Amino acid sequence: MKLRKIVAGVMSAVMMLSLTACGGNGESGTTAGTTADTGTTVAGTTASGSNGTEDTAYRIGICQLVQHVALDEATRGFEDALKEKLGDRVTFDMQNAQGESMNCATIVNQFVSAKVDLILANATAPLQSASAATAEIPILGTSVTDYATALDIADWNGTTGKNISGTADLAPLNEQAAVIQELFPDKKTVGLLYCSGEPNSQYQVDIMKENLEGMGYTCTYYSFVDSNDIASVVTNAASNSDLIYVPTDNTAASNTEVIQNICLPAKVPVVTGEEGICKGCGVATLSISYYDIGYISGEMAYEILVNGADISTMEIRYAPNVVKKYNAANCEALGIIIPEGYEPIVMEE
Repeated sequence: MKLRKIVAGVMSAVMMLSLTACGGNGESGTTAGTTADTGTTVAGTTASGSNGTEDTAYRIGICQLVQHVALDEATRGFEDALKEKLGDRVTFDMQNAQGESMNCATIVNQFVSAKVDLILANATAPLQSASAATAEIPILGTSVTDYATALDIADWNGTTGKNISGTADLAPLNEQAAVIQELFPDKKTVGLLYCSGEPNSQYQVDIMKENLEGMGYTCTYYSFVDSNDIASVVTNAASNSDLIYVPTDNTAASNTEVIQNICLPAKVPVVTGEEGICKGCGVATLSISYYDIGYISGEMAYEILVNGADISTMEIRYAPNVVKKYNAANCEALGIIIPEGYEPIVMEE
């Protein structure tokens, strides 16, 4: 009898253990998609839940061509948008290419090897490098003037049809030309100053030339290869032009002090394609907010990563507003009276 009771007790204990083991697989506290040794969440995988959205962590690689105020603001807007939506579930690997296309290629290839969830390409050269590096990882551009030019797409319809979309930094070029006509109706010659290594700059000055010559101005191209020859090219342009136009050009943006130190003493006004360059060497601009386009790119990233939006069909988006702005100090130095409708650029102290 005693033996029977012992056996029954052992069998009961075994059954209880079996039930406990089976029930453990369905407990809410069990973590999926984590490393076995540390329990940390693997980026891009769900920690818990069934839809993969509420607890997913994302890694985003950011390749920024060079450090200057416009690109910095675009990156800041992008990060802010995603932090607001994802909190600490998103991490960024921000890399600065120091203005070198070769560095862009190295950076984005590292992102591809690391299998980041998305790449932000801040400026044209990073976009081109990212496009060459992967056809799988979603790529969002920002601070890119014209995607058709950057990606060599002939039949442009507003979408790339591939793993690329993003935001453009182009303010309407016909309106930029109208700013020149409004402020300088008596000027005759316009020097178009830009970096020949930036295809989007060539795109802008070509259209500006057409617009300005339609208004009666004579336009001449003045292109520099890089920062090494910019001073000599600017000197030539200032000597042969009534005014100078600088598009949204990254090399120019990194060398505004050089342009300022040549053009201001020569009494040659500079009209620019964006506020950051105008702040450094210009008198007026029709500008967008780079923070805004970066923020919009961040919203697009959220739609792709969390809501499964098809990036190949996402239209390139533009800044919601353009604003006429002027550099008060340079205008005063050159005796330029700015009409109503322009906002002063806020200068750092």
